[in-house]
Amino acid sequence: MALELKSPAFKSGELIPDKYTCNGADISPPLDWNEVPEETASFVIICDDPDAPGGDWVHWVVYDIPPDVNAFPEGVPKNRILNDGSKQGMTDFGNTGYGGPCPPPGAAHRYFFKLYALDCMLGSKPGLEKAELLDVIEGHILEKAELMGKFKR
Repeated sequence: MALELKSPAFKSGELIPDKYTCNGADISPPLDWNEVPEETASFVIICDDPDAPGGDWVHWVVYDIPPDVNAFPEGVPKNRILNDGSKQGMTDFGNTGYGGPCPPPGAAHRYFFKLYALDCMLGSKPGLEKAELLDVIEGHILEKAELMGKFKR
């Protein structure tokens, strides 16, 4: 089986509940993953919106997630370094930590939560941007999983 990313809050392709958007508490949704490759040394999570008016909008960047972690509860703190040692990068909101869906009124946008299993712990400083992180993980990705939710205002 392949790496799998799920949320008890919504199924892939469904609407993301308001609680996890700017219409609600704007907290991160709970996520869990399984079927992890044996060689996994760390994980990366990136959430982005390819339907944003200016192009891809980054909502969340987390890396150096320890290999024994297989879930995030809802409401992950916005700290640059989490209690388990995971590091959070910069979003397009200009800060670290999760920033929920908040598209302009109109058609629904798609929000992709991407999980990468890596063969190394990056050891990078907190605050990396998505593009920097994608450069750093190139050549270290064992598997990737994706969960897509939708939201419109």
